[in-house]
Amino acid sequence: MTTFGDARDTRSTPPVRLDEQPLGPVHYKLVALVGMGLFFDLYELFLAGTITGVLKQQLHLSTYELSGILASAFGGQFLGALVLGRLSDVYGRRRMFMVNIGVYAGFTLLGAFSPNVWFLMATRALAGLGIGAEMTLSDTYLSETMPARVRGRMIAVAYTLGFCAVPAVGFLARWLVPLHPFGIDGWRWLFVFGGLGAALVFVARRHMPESPHWEARQERNRVPFSEILRKPFRGRTALFSAVMILQVFGYYGFGTLAVLVLQHKGFTVVNSLGYLAITYLGYPLGSLLAIPLMERVERKYLVMGSAAAMAVFGLIFGFANAVPLILLSGGLFTLASNVFSDAIHTYLPESFPTSVRGTASGTTYSLSKLSTAVQPFLLLPLLDHRGPGTVFTVITVALLVMVALLAVWGPLSGKQAPLS
Repeated sequence: MTTFGDARDTRSTPPVRLDEQPLGPVHYKLVALVGMGLFFDLYELFLAGTITGVLKQQLHLSTYELSGILASAFGGQFLGALVLGRLSDVYGRRRMFMVNIGVYAGFTLLGAFSPNVWFLMATRALAGLGIGAEMTLSDTYLSETMPARVRGRMIAVAYTLGFCAVPAVGFLARWLVPLHPFGIDGWRWLFVFGGLGAALVFVARRHMPESPHWEARQERNRVPFSEILRKPFRGRTALFSAVMILQVFGYYGFGTLAVLVLQHKGFTVVNSLGYLAITYLGYPLGSLLAIPLMERVERKYLVMGSAAAMAVFGLIFGFANAVPLILLSGGLFTLASNVFSDAIHTYLPESFPTSVRGTASGTTYSLSKLSTAVQPFLLLPLLDHRGPGTVFTVITVALLVMVALLAVWGPLSGKQAPLS
C-alpha cells in the first residue's frame, strides 16, 4: 500500500507533514485514481440526459415516465451522498470509495439488461446510490491528501480527467444510438461500458492509502451527525445547502434537458446528440481552464463569477435557434460550468474542519441530488408548455439567487492554509 511517509508516523501534526512534503509521484497517483472514479461519476450523471430522446422514442415513454427515469438515478445519488458521506467520517474515506464504485459498477451493468422501464428505474436508483458520494468523497479525500499550496490545482486536475467523460458519453451516444451491435440496442452498450469501466477502477483503487487527517482524527471522540446543525457550523451548513440546491438548476439542468431542448427547437434525435457532443467539449476545457485559476483567484469569487457567466450563456442558449449560436452559447455555458464545478468542489470541503468535513460535504451535496431528482418534474412540463426560453429563464434566476447568497454570506476560503 502506498504511504505518506512521515505524515502517517506522527499523527499529532498530519496537516503540517502533508504541506511540507514536495509534490511527488504519490500525489499524482492519487489524483489519477480519484480522476478515474470521477470519470464514471460524470459519465453516469450525463448518460441519462444524453439518451433521454432515444429512450422516449424506443420505450414509448410519457413525460412523467421519462421524468421518473431521470429522477430515479438522482434520488439514489441523494441517499448515496448523504449516507456514504457520513460513513466516510466514521469508517474512513478509502472504505467508502470502494463501496461507492463497486455498487455503481454492478447495478449499471445490470441496467443494460433491463426488460422494461420499471427495472431500468430500479437499477438506475441503485447505481445512483453507489456513485452518489463519489464527488463528495473525492473532494474530501484530495483536500486531506494534497499539499495546501497546490490543493486547488490538484483537485482541478482530477476533475479535468473526470470531465473527459462528458464529451465521451456524448460522442459514444451519437455513434451507438443509431446502431444495434450484436443485435443489442445501442443505448444498452452505454451502460455496459460504464459498468465494466467502473469495475476496473474498483480494482485499481484497492491499494489507495487512507487519509492521514482521518486517521489522526480517530484518536479523538467521533463527532455526531447533528454537530453540523449547531453553532458554529449551522449557518455555513444552511448556506451551502441552499447553494447546492440552486446550482443544479444550471449545472444539471443543462446536462439533463439539452437534448430535449434541441428536439423542441426542431432538430432530430441524432442531430441533437451530435450538437450536444460538440457543446460537451466545453466541460473538460472549462476544467482545464480552472487549473491555473484555482490558486490565483479566491474560491468564493471564482464560484460567483463562473455562475454568473453560466446564467448569461444559458439564457442565450435557451432563446437561440441558429445552429452556430446554439453551439457557441452551449459550449461557453459548459466551459463556465466546469470552472464553477472545480471551484465549488474545492470551496465546499475547505469551509469545514476535518471532524465534520465528510458529513457536512456529503449532507449539503446530497441536497443537490435531491434537487436534481425533483427538477425533471418541474422543468419538463415547463418545456412542453412554455418552451426552452422560459426554462432557461428559470435556470438563470436560480443561479443569480445563488450568487447573491454567496456574495452576502459566503466565507473566504483561506486557500493557502493547511486544513484544520
